[in-house]
Amino acid sequence: MKTTAAVLEGPGKAWEIQQLDLLAPGPGEVLIANRFAGLCHSDAHLKHLGAMGTYPLVGGHEGSGVVEAIGAGVDRVQVGDHVVFSFIPSCGMCRYCATGRSYLCDSGANAGTGLMADGTHRFERDGQGVGGFCALGTFSERMVVSQRSLVKIPQDVPLDVAALLSCGVPTGWGAAVNAAEVAPGDIVVVFGAGGIGINAVQGARHAGASHIIVVDPVLAKREFASELGATRATGDPVEAAAWAQELSAGTGADAVIVSTGVLDAATIGRAIACTGKGGRVAVVGLSDDPMDIAIALPAGAVTYNVLRIQGVLFGQCNPQADIPLFLRLWAQGRLELGRLITRRYRLEEINEGYADQEAGRLIRGLIEFS
Repeated sequence: MKTTAAVLEGPGKAWEIQQLDLLAPGPGEVLIANRFAGLCHSDAHLKHLGAMGTYPLVGGHEGSGVVEAIGAGVDRVQVGDHVVFSFIPSCGMCRYCATGRSYLCDSGANAGTGLMADGTHRFERDGQGVGGFCALGTFSERMVVSQRSLVKIPQDVPLDVAALLSCGVPTGWGAAVNAAEVAPGDIVVVFGAGGIGINAVQGARHAGASHIIVVDPVLAKREFASELGATRATGDPVEAAAWAQELSAGTGADAVIVSTGVLDAATIGRAIACTGKGGRVAVVGLSDDPMDIAIALPAGAVTYNVLRIQGVLFGQCNPQADIPLFLRLWAQGRLELGRLITRRYRLEEINEGYADQEAGRLIRGLIEFS
């Protein structure tokens, strides 16, 4: 079978639209016709200095689609089912899944290489394997994936809305609720109000935060964050720190969530400046540097102020349980999804979409497949 996909040939390259061969699904695998794919910043990191992957690579790890065929032994889905994707597969049996931490499932070991669990590829070009980011590759009309990467959803849920539940919503929401452990009455600061940060705002609001301060250089994002629950918004992190002091009667923020598109050491320092004693700093953002950045903090400040620096992966969510939860909240009007979609693109417009993201014009862009 042939499929059209957006392929990244190497760091610094633009996305190229190519025809690839797609192998049939093997045991435990599923053929998906993709309907929507989200333009997440994690895929943009692939273009910078080889930060996360091996090449060539079909991008995309967020999205929704329809099951077209199944391999032997598949028991989670059937042909015709509507699904969203978990960018970390969940086996349900490893020590992490068994202890409610499927976001750390051992099945996710090949995310950056695009290999399947058996060490082979399902995309091919001229007989050579091509990886699919996160063992998916949603920037393709069709893909073959493990059933462990799928979450079945009701067929009356719009697939464009559902696509956001694949990454952006759980990562942002969970950064607030699970990682930063926002509690009723807390003062929260969110750095970055894009596809992740805006959902951290929604999560903090749901958890009962008394004040949610958003820091973002883009006015439109600050205004949108205010519509979804932010109580104050600024482009100046110094002002945010002053507000945190003012609103807490001098103690500082209880929780700070760092969800900027590109993480750097200076932003971590600004986040710490907002944080009060006993506070939690949840780090979601990624660096473009393949060697990553060093987070240098005064040990005394961390120790004597009992600060916690918490890494965030998938918002510490468990997709089989949490994606249905988000759908219930959306159906009840307690979670905004539709308005998060800023613009839709054809696959051929993917480079334009990422240019819009880089310019700060998007909360979430979607690739729509016909």
